[in-house]
Amino acid sequence: MTRRLLLAALLVVVCTACGGAPSTPTGAPSKAVTLGFSAWPGWFPWQVAQEKGLFAKNGVEVELKYFDSYTDSLTALATGNIDANSQTLNDTLASISGGAKQTVVLVNDNSTGNDQIIARSGISSVAGLKGKTVAAEQGTVDHYLLLLALRKAGLTQADITFKPLPTDAAAAAFKAGQVDAVGAFAPFTTTALELPGSAAVATSKDFPGAIPDHLVVSRTLASSRPEVVQGLVKTWFDTLAWIGANKAEARTIMAKRAGVSEQAYAEYDAGTTIFSLADNREAFSSGSLERQAKEIAAFLTESGLADAAPPLDGLLDPRFVQGVSS
Repeated sequence: MTRRLLLAALLVVVCTACGGAPSTPTGAPSKAVTLGFSAWPGWFPWQVAQEKGLFAKNGVEVELKYFDSYTDSLTALATGNIDANSQTLNDTLASISGGAKQTVVLVNDNSTGNDQIIARSGISSVAGLKGKTVAAEQGTVDHYLLLLALRKAGLTQADITFKPLPTDAAAAAFKAGQVDAVGAFAPFTTTALELPGSAAVATSKDFPGAIPDHLVVSRTLASSRPEVVQGLVKTWFDTLAWIGANKAEARTIMAKRAGVSEQAYAEYDAGTTIFSLADNREAFSSGSLERQAKEIAAFLTESGLADAAPPLDGLLDPRFVQGVSS
């Protein structure tokens, strides 16, 4: 399972789709919409929504599609094979760079510790990574976190040996002692930390707001079927309320979907800050999301993860969180 985007591969797919490759047009005359999600604690509430019938209560027929590969979910949205997806702001910007037409309609969460740079025993800081081998999924948010951490320590990627691997393989390679450090996200941080003496030397908590996660929809869906998007957004907040009132049952559902024990799942809570309706409205209205998008876009370009800064027009659509009754 991977949570983050291999940019080069996605650009090829998006450009192919733009050139006329067969795909199912988003917003085609079908009552049901397909919502994608993958392995990340801030997205498992969608499983609760499905099992508790909360989509139907809000008048939307949803095919909830779980992707073992996060990258596959990004490709599916970019090519019109699903209508909506759970993905990061970084990866949304990368998709837009490739020509995709997408818009952010909801902030699920901010990563506040569940993305980590984990090093073996004997390496106690990011500075200690100089000359060492570090694995992460290339062009992904954990690659982005690694670059942020290196820059803060006065280093660049040229100061390390970077080993590009899918996140699950990277965590496994680190656990096996094949690399000195790894960039990974929960639940794969659990795997990496099974190496005796290993510890996180940098996390997303060190870079507040750098890794926001969202519900992202095609712009065609947002313009042609806004009532459906409104229903998805309303369902999210109803789901959070249900989880708050039924914590034990909700944790059982989400841990099962994650493939981890309930105890392990509980440990992810502090590393993912779920955004309330008030948090969402503030994020959209204050300009903080726009500022973060500009910072990420600039960093992607400066670090060579994108050839050009993506256009931000139409990226953020606040009307759906504004349309939810308090």
